[in-house]
Amino acid sequence: MNEAAKPAAAGAPDARTTQPVLGVPVDAVSFGAAQTRVMTWGHARESRYVVLANVHVVVTASREPDFGAVVAAADMATPDGAPVAWMLGKLGWVAQERVSGPDLTWALLGKCEADQLPVYFFGSSRETLGLLAERLNAAFPKLLVAGFEAPPFRRMTAQEDAESVERINSSGAGLVFVGLGCPKQEHWMQAHRGQVKAVMLGVGAAFDFHAGTVSRAPAWMREHSLEWLHRLLSEPRRLWKRYLVTNTLFIWGAARQLLTHRAPR
Repeated sequence: MNEAAKPAAAGAPDARTTQPVLGVPVDAVSFGAAQTRVMTWGHARESRYVVLANVHVVVTASREPDFGAVVAAADMATPDGAPVAWMLGKLGWVAQERVSGPDLTWALLGKCEADQLPVYFFGSSRETLGLLAERLNAAFPKLLVAGFEAPPFRRMTAQEDAESVERINSSGAGLVFVGLGCPKQEHWMQAHRGQVKAVMLGVGAAFDFHAGTVSRAPAWMREHSLEWLHRLLSEPRRLWKRYLVTNTLFIWGAARQLLTHRAPR
């Protein structure tokens, strides 16, 4: 085991192992184990939050202390981006696989349908949520959808926020998929842990991918860590600066970390 990793005590109910990537703790967890952990929390209606740590999240967390604290406080931070999973592999977790937001969302919806665990969707726009509802109805006809909610793009008032929390809790949802975009969704989840009686997952663009409003990269591009290129080509004006800056910073930070990394004994 890497000396920098932080394992939980044996037999702990939330046993987990995190590995710093650019100083940001990311869980060394399999795709299946991540699902099991979320479903266990969801059935118990535990107030938890899960961060899907792609390159943008890791770089932002490594450079902004406030956001870094939010990610570090998460109940689980999965290696969403292929480069993040690759880094875990280089740091000693050789079997680490990518646990991406869209894939985890889809897999969890299948499990929730089978277990009849209600789910809630919070974020995006009414138009996107409408399209998402149609897709979910076709793919998961027995899924219990407790609610769809598109919050205002402006900052919510205290009363609006309290009413939103009440709607989520009264719906009986065990999982709340949050699609507000990074870093807004992560800050929202941390602020509502202890208030929302469900597992919150910051899944970002998963709403758009599954609603069909944004096309996802084909499987071969995802398998070769090129999903970022597909997104950049799809939305160059919006994403060129993010990928130019964050990818460069990630490569630089990863190189520095690997040069100083001590191999596991």
